Amino acid sequence: MTENTNRRDFLQKVGVASAIGLAGYTGSVSGQQGQQIRVGVLQPVTGDLASVGRPIRDAALLPATQLNDANTDFQIVTQAEDTQTDPQAGISGAQALVDAGFPSITGAASSEVTIQVAQNVLIPNQVVGCSPASTSPEITELQDNGFIWRTCPSDTVQGRVLAQLATNRVNASSVSVMYVNNSYGQALANTFAQSFNGQIPARVAFEQAQSSYAAQLQEAMANQPDALLVIAYPESGVQLFRDYYSSYGRDTQILVTDGLRDTALPGDVGQPLTNVIGTAPSAAGPARQFFTQLFEDETGGPPGVFTAQAYDATAVQILANIAGGAQNSGQRVRDNMQSVANPPGQQVGPDNLPEALTMAANGDEINYQGASSSVSFDDNGDVTSAAYEIFSFTEGGEIRQLDLIEFQTDQGQGGGGGGGQG
Repeated sequence: MTENTNRRDFLQKVGVASAIGLAGYTGSVSGQQGQQIRVGVLQPVTGDLASVGRPIRDAALLPATQLNDANTDFQIVTQAEDTQTDPQAGISGAQALVDAGFPSITGAASSEVTIQVAQNVLIPNQVVGCSPASTSPEITELQDNGFIWRTCPSDTVQGRVLAQLATNRVNASSVSVMYVNNSYGQALANTFAQSFNGQIPARVAFEQAQSSYAAQLQEAMANQPDALLVIAYPESGVQLFRDYYSSYGRDTQILVTDGLRDTALPGDVGQPLTNVIGTAPSAAGPARQFFTQLFEDETGGPPGVFTAQAYDATAVQILANIAGGAQNSGQRVRDNMQSVANPPGQQVGPDNLPEALTMAANGDEINYQGASSSVSFDDNGDVTSAAYEIFSFTEGGEIRQLDLIEFQTDQGQGGGGGGGQG
C-alpha cells in the first residue's frame, strides 16, 4: 500500500505506524513524480534472525518513505526480499532484486548469507551490496571489485571488546566458547580467542535450529569455566538457553553477542536472563536522536540492534546513486559511496536528507553523517569508527545498557570509489 503525505506531517506522527505499514511491507514504495532511484532491501523476515531482521528491514526502508513523503524531484523505489536467514534463500532473493533492475541492495544480515550473496549474485552482476549487520572479518577480504560495503564494524573489533568485558567486568580467567557454525560464529570465536589473555577450556561449534543443545553445553561446561561465551542467533539461542537453565545455575556468567540482543529472548526462553551480559554494535552517530524519533514515529516501536546501520546503508546508496548521475548503475553507485560519505564536503544526514539529495544532484560535495556513526568508509568498504554497547537483561526481561564504548578502527579512510577489494 502506498501513502503520499507531506514530510512535515510524517515527522509529526508520534508512536503511530503510517498507512504504508512498514512492519508488514514486502512490496515497493514509490512516489508520484521525478526520476526513479532504485534500492533493494534483502533482510531476514523469517528464520533464525527473523525477530531482529524485521526491524532492520523496516529501518532500511525508512529513507525511501521519508524522501517520497518530502516530495523531492526523485521517486525512490524499493523492493524487500526475505533471506530466511539461509544462504540459498538469500541468493534467490538477491537474484530477484537484480532481475528487477536494482543497482544496489541493503543486505544481508547474516554474514554467511552476505558472503554467499556477494559471491554468487552481487559481484558477478556488478551490483552494490551494503550490509548493516554482517560483521564477519571475512567480508573485508572478499575479492569484490569494490561492490561490497557495510555500515556495521568488523568483528575484529568486537572480539577485543568481548575480551575486555570478560577480563575487566566479569573477572573471568577462563571462558568456554559456544558458537554457531558459520562465518559469523567462527570468526568471532577466533577473534575473541586471540584477544583474551585467560584460558579457553572448550570451543564448541553447533548448528542452527537444533532440537537440543544439551550435549554441546555439557562439553562446554565440563571444566567449570568462570564464564561461557555464546555466539548465536535468537531462534537457536532460545533452545540453547532452555537447555542451559534445565541443567545449570546462574552462578556462571554468560557472555553473548549482537545476535542475541533480542528483547523477546527472555520471554521465549521462559527464564530471567540475569546472569547474561553482552556486547553489540550500537548507534552513536551525530543523527542518532533524529533517527530514533523517526523510526518510532513510523513503526510505533523503538529501534533495535543494527537498525541505525540499516537506515544509513540505504541513505548512502541513494545519495551515491544520485551523485553518479541517477542512472541506477551499480558501477556508478560503487564509485560514489566514499564521495558522498567521507570528508570533505558539507555535512548532511538523516535530518536533512531531502536537501542532501538536491545537493548530490547538483554535484555539490557532501559528507554524510549518520545515525549509526560518521559513516566514513576505508578502501575495504568498512566503516572507520564504531560504538559498542555493553548490555544486560533485567529481572523483568528488558534490555539495559550498561556502557557505551567508541572505537576507531585504525584502518584509514582511503579515497576514491574502492571498497572491499581485499
